[in-house]
Amino acid sequence: MSGRKHIHDKDDEYLLHLLRQGNKEAFTCIYERYHKMLYALSYRYLKSQAAAEDAVQHVFVKLWEHHADIIVMVNLRNYLYSMTKNYILNHIRNVHNAVAHNYRMAQVAGAVEDNLFETIERKELRAMFYQAIKLLPAQKKEICLLKMEGRLSNQEIADKMQLSVNTVKTHYAQAIKLLRAAMSKMFQLTGLFILFPF
Repeated sequence: MSGRKHIHDKDDEYLLHLLRQGNKEAFTCIYERYHKMLYALSYRYLKSQAAAEDAVQHVFVKLWEHHADIIVMVNLRNYLYSMTKNYILNHIRNVHNAVAHNYRMAQVAGAVEDNLFETIERKELRAMFYQAIKLLPAQKKEICLLKMEGRLSNQEIADKMQLSVNTVKTHYAQAIKLLRAAMSKMFQLTGLFILFPF
């Protein structure tokens, strides 16, 4: 019992460390810490006790199945939040019924409350995006950063890098393909549901 209390008092980072090693005690602690929050989130959008319970079960089953490959960009709470929202969105799209309307209404009504989590999700996406950019060849990486951060046109980039405009366009198109592939792999590991904006 004392051992259980000892691990239960640990922070999320330590529990994640144990979970990646397949520690069932850590998994149980994570479940006890967050299942009520995830149930409340699911019920708010799905308006069904059974559907909300299914959502929570799905998230924790997936968490255990992929425990060795978990990548958490911000923190465990928001990782689980993103997984749950992913499930909710997919559920709504699959059933194509009145739940979709409830979800849209809840989104509007809860815009202020959701703002924090949406900001966190954007930070997660941004961190993953720059992680993917680092994997690009040097010239493609520079063109991407000049276009996205510097907001330069193709002509301005061509002038700056002493390249033709067509070369810039080609490198950028190839870079986007590489980024899509890299980020798709990251999404599969993190459980995030994000439509890549390119």
